[in-house]
Amino acid sequence: MIRPFLALALVALALPCPASACTSYLVTPGASSDGSAFLTYSADSHELYGYLDVSEGGVHPAGALRDVVEWDTGRFLGRIPQAARTYSVVGLLNEHQVSIGETTFGVRKELLVKGEEGKRAGTMDYGTLMRLAVERATTAREAVELIGSLSADHVWVSDGETFSVADPKEAWLVEIVGRGDGVKGTLWVALRVPDGYVTAHANSSRIRRFPLNDAKNALYVKDIVQFARDKGWFSGADAEFSFRDAFIPPSFGDLRFCDARVWRFFDRVAPSLKLSIDLVKGGAGQPPLPLWVKPDQPLGTADLMALMRDHFEGTDFDLSKGVGAGPFHAPYRWRPMEWALDGKEYVHERAVSTQQTGWSQIVQMRAKLPDVLGGVYWFGVDDTASTVYVPIYGAVRQAPKAFAKETGDFRTFSWDAAFWVFNAVAQLAYARYEDVIRDVQAAQRDLEGAFLASQPEVEAAALALYKQAPEQARAYLAAYSTRRADETHARWKALWEQLFVKFLDGNVRDPNHAIQHPRYPDDWYRRIVDEEGAKRLKTKLPGEPDED
Repeated sequence: MIRPFLALALVALALPCPASACTSYLVTPGASSDGSAFLTYSADSHELYGYLDVSEGGVHPAGALRDVVEWDTGRFLGRIPQAARTYSVVGLLNEHQVSIGETTFGVRKELLVKGEEGKRAGTMDYGTLMRLAVERATTAREAVELIGSLSADHVWVSDGETFSVADPKEAWLVEIVGRGDGVKGTLWVALRVPDGYVTAHANSSRIRRFPLNDAKNALYVKDIVQFARDKGWFSGADAEFSFRDAFIPPSFGDLRFCDARVWRFFDRVAPSLKLSIDLVKGGAGQPPLPLWVKPDQPLGTADLMALMRDHFEGTDFDLSKGVGAGPFHAPYRWRPMEWALDGKEYVHERAVSTQQTGWSQIVQMRAKLPDVLGGVYWFGVDDTASTVYVPIYGAVRQAPKAFAKETGDFRTFSWDAAFWVFNAVAQLAYARYEDVIRDVQAAQRDLEGAFLASQPEVEAAALALYKQAPEQARAYLAAYSTRRADETHARWKALWEQLFVKFLDGNVRDPNHAIQHPRYPDDWYRRIVDEEGAKRLKTKLPGEPDED
């Protein structure tokens, strides 16, 4: 989980799965309904304040330096030469429609820096590396190459990372780990996702074997196989080398908490493959999931919004079912995810949509439009299931007030900050989920539906302006993005007020504001009867009259 628009994320972000828990999807142009490339990413942590980071590019003098500050902790790691030219960035989308996302995974302990002294000696972390890539790259391939070259001369202080990297024409999957305590450089491999396909990652390494002589589709640090041989972690033919098998120790959590989210994405977009959930239940001997799949139907922006809101509905892992969901079928489980009772260990599921999301993105990139129009950063704060994805065009040069860093922080509630307003609505929903979420989803559909419906008209007007004066087109799109952000913030604050009144004290007001007392769901009453029915049974006293 990175820190581009969030407060310090502290220790939780540095731990291996499942404590670190993000999800990312990649959709190539040939797999989308309108030729867009898509990159999604949810930044999930219990100590994460979501805000939108916007930075201006510029030209820098020879000899200029750039600070390297670890995004998870705020530690100063050193300084590196600044690029002669950097590009403007909105969130994790730059002015050339290059975007990035990540998820963290655990690695062999031999590949990590050790102790505080080792961490202080490190000079590069994954968050800084991501930011450098989008500040300096004009294409996804260039960003991939920068990830490799920028990490070569530094001691890597992070865990393992999978990066999603995309531009309007192609998408790449990159995996990177360190070389060990005090050792400069990284071990990395990058694969281009075939056009027409989609992929995903969720805190578990995804790349196994890869072609060694196909520079168009596979890039990697040249000593990667020999390094694994020297460590005694691989002994086969070069062509049999597997990144995941060499550097990432297998675990139950990799499958159950991490690959399960990838399986769910694949199963929803390509049900014809009939990928069994048994592949990710945590049992031994199952074959790995495919690295990418071809969707049965092309995907659009609305599809990605829906996919980011998944709780395993309708599967064996469905979080809205069972006693853990409570009487109103809330698809969430409070932490810890792993727990013990009477000498046995148990787990809760980890879905794509989770309560601790700080912010999430659905980045849309389009080759058929000028960069100032083509890149849309659909941005939301808090839970993906109850957020609203607001269209923030790459043209903006200042974050809308409700999403700005200066508007709030993680320690103090503020109605001015979108992060707190969305959290306030979600907190109301948790208590009476299946009732409250209907109202939330209705408001969600109204807003996102309006955004999507107006997109062609807005972009046609912007394109006309662009042909006359590109700067006017940029200003028009920036103003539009700000207006939509302001509308969303105001609507969500009003929604909280409406929900608070409607569901006060466990009651429900009908459309005429009359107080109603709806029953618990029958399945919850059955649990009460099964557990303590004898105490709850109503009996009639002798001579007691029948009720009317």
